[in-house]
Amino acid sequence: MPAEIFRFGRVQTPFRPIRELEEMRRKVDEDIVRPIMHAVWERVPEELKTWSPSIETFEKGDNLVVKAELPGMKQEDIEVSATDDKLTVKGERRREAGVKEEEYHLSEVAYGSFYRTVELPFNVDTRNIEANYEDGILKVTLQRVAGSKPKKVTIQVKKVTT
Repeated sequence: MPAEIFRFGRVQTPFRPIRELEEMRRKVDEDIVRPIMHAVWERVPEELKTWSPSIETFEKGDNLVVKAELPGMKQEDIEVSATDDKLTVKGERRREAGVKEEEYHLSEVAYGSFYRTVELPFNVDTRNIEANYEDGILKVTLQRVAGSKPKKVTIQVKKVTT
């Protein structure tokens, strides 16, 4: 409980700027920002309301691993394709069946179709790609094309005299 301070004949609670600023931010967000964002979002055509999954890529030995976060999706709603230097993941996340739009109190989850193409840092063997989907994470392992390993070249630096 905050200590009470006596000033000019009345009791006041101390000024707490952090708490009061946080309360002001919350009120602005609830009363102004959210209604405006909702009104704008409602005017966006449905075909433009797409979402994009988060993706990360990293090398593991001679392989490139690409992970995509696809929570709430079914495996059959995900399509993966590759070329020598690109990986494409596309699909569609659908709303819960039987729940009407007006029954939602809050929905921060994006639904609909998505399409992501990732530029690969080196050519891959398109005949040797493995894709697994578990716990909402798609993991694609691509093997580097033989002979495409980067070569290290040592360059002698000469001193320039003028």
